[in-house]
Amino acid sequence: MELMRNWRKRMSERRTLRRLVALLAVGGVSMTMMGEALAAEPEAAKPAEAAETPKYMLEDVVVTAERIPTKRMDTPANVAVITAEEIEDNHYSSVAEALSHVNGVFVSNGASGNDNEVRINGDERVVILVDGRRINNDQGSASTRSSANLESIASMKNIERIEVIKGGGSALYGSDAVGGVVNIITKKGEGLRTTLDVNAGSWGTYNYELSNEGSIDKLSWFVTGGFQRRNHFDYKLNGSNNSMPNSDQKNNTFTARVDAEIDNRSSVRVQFEHKSIHGGNYTHGYGMPFREYGKQDELYNNVAVSYHFKEGTKTPGFLRVYNNYKWVSSGNEYWATGKQNPPFNTNTIGVEYQNGWTLSKTNSLIAGAEWRESNSESIDPSGGNYSDKKIRNAAAYLQDTWNIAPKWSLVPGVRIDRHSMFGTHWTPKAAINYNADDNTQIYASWGRVFKAPTADDLYYHDQYDTMLGDPNLKPESGHTETIGITHKIDDTMTVGASYFWSELHNAIKWAPIDPYDLWSPWKAFNINDEKKHGIELSIQKQFNEHWSMDATYSYINVNIQDPNGEGFARSARNQAPNTYRLGIHFKQGPWKANLMGTLGSGLDRNFYTTSSYTLIDFNASYDITKNLTAYFKVNNLTNQEYQVFPLSAQSGNLYPGKGRFFQIGVSVSF
Repeated sequence: MELMRNWRKRMSERRTLRRLVALLAVGGVSMTMMGEALAAEPEAAKPAEAAETPKYMLEDVVVTAERIPTKRMDTPANVAVITAEEIEDNHYSSVAEALSHVNGVFVSNGASGNDNEVRINGDERVVILVDGRRINNDQGSASTRSSANLESIASMKNIERIEVIKGGGSALYGSDAVGGVVNIITKKGEGLRTTLDVNAGSWGTYNYELSNEGSIDKLSWFVTGGFQRRNHFDYKLNGSNNSMPNSDQKNNTFTARVDAEIDNRSSVRVQFEHKSIHGGNYTHGYGMPFREYGKQDELYNNVAVSYHFKEGTKTPGFLRVYNNYKWVSSGNEYWATGKQNPPFNTNTIGVEYQNGWTLSKTNSLIAGAEWRESNSESIDPSGGNYSDKKIRNAAAYLQDTWNIAPKWSLVPGVRIDRHSMFGTHWTPKAAINYNADDNTQIYASWGRVFKAPTADDLYYHDQYDTMLGDPNLKPESGHTETIGITHKIDDTMTVGASYFWSELHNAIKWAPIDPYDLWSPWKAFNINDEKKHGIELSIQKQFNEHWSMDATYSYINVNIQDPNGEGFARSARNQAPNTYRLGIHFKQGPWKANLMGTLGSGLDRNFYTTSSYTLIDFNASYDITKNLTAYFKVNNLTNQEYQVFPLSAQSGNLYPGKGRFFQIGVSVSF
């Protein structure tokens, strides 16, 4: 009977795949035929004033750091960019995988095995954007300071580039932007093309994703759909190989972006992103019996409508309305009663507006306003938790980019947030950039930061009194600073160095009320101050047209003040004290190959099973034809033992990193 059920289940999944492929393929072929028919018609001549504006070179321009297109050498910030070419060449399957190779960035599990949370400069308080639209939610997490799950990003096929801004960004992006900002910029449909990507790998993993893009006259679209299956994953712990029970996962995704051009300077964009996750909720009880929980279901539905104007100018503007919805059922069963924990959900609606003005050849001004309201709940029929908790925030910001001298630019700015629970907060900033010559950039920045407590921080209260929020919490606030230099030695080699430090007051932490009692309830506390500082070093070298290399090092130190305010102590839970990364890249004709290594050291053995680890990833691809590519990749080649979340001294829980993983796939376009 069990074999029959599995067979029926597999056949059902295959029928689902065939329907998805047929639907998108028919739509793609239909759109292609329509586009070819229209292309055969003579094109009307454009008026002189409607001539196309030259596009920025994306690798030389970033939009996130200053909210307007700015050359990287003129941007006074520590910036990293992951391009669509890098995503395609490395066959990254998720944003988390792509970000894990960025210097100063660490990706870890969050409150469950199905979540991925990003840390920048050692801080979980990071804003995640999709095309400038915030996907963080006010419900947050009851175990970390993160309020966004990278697993909610539905697709990698529609990503044009990922911009990572390291350092405080509250002056432009408000609450959560303490460690930095990640902006995932999607592709606008061009040409007429349908792409099918199919791959399979270790642990019973297989993935199917179909995308279709095109443009007809003034209308363009980019649509993706797919699903992923995994039976389990393997890991190494204390030198022995293990298979993680209850670590299966099923993901279904769909995205759509439609752009309609109004004229040469304005357009309307409609976006929709859907992802559903069904998987085992697991953790390993280190030194205690293995902990296996029920299934975790997650649902993310985001929709946005944007009007863009003054496109192609130095100060483009937009008006956006959006709705983000998150629903998570942890499936955990409380050990004492066997009853399932309640689901979490939050719905956020928001309106954003930005405009800009070129005051002179050397001075540009932008201003914007935002409003959002979230409604969060975690309902337990048997008591506890919370419902209908609304959090509203209204904000306005102003920033001036001023070239005060031929080689100097100054970027002052200020933001004011009016929070429904914590009143008014001002977050000013000031940054300066000095281009010593065409190849050398020196920058420095300072800014205030602000992070409001989440709904979980304030209201979470389970029926067993084991996790207790505190409605009397104070917001986190402080400042961050960064200084750095980037120097292009020649056309083949660039080096960089930066130093950051930050201080946060009233930092919030979930901790046991009695740290000496194993069964003590946990509560959200303001733990006085939290200090961080660190350095980054980087070098990129192009040896010839086929070979290139990049090497980076980051050091991050985290110090937390004693709850009694009697001094600071180094955080033993720091996940990335020292991180070394090396990448070697090869391209020749139809062949591409990438070898990437990550070495982490300085981990505290009280919270980690090893004090250091080395991860090696390798991938290679071959273009069989112009439209057909075969690829192979292996992650954690040496099957290294490591952790993605520190040991909990109270619960004995840890999240081991995944073991050696092989994958082979093909991508075909038509």
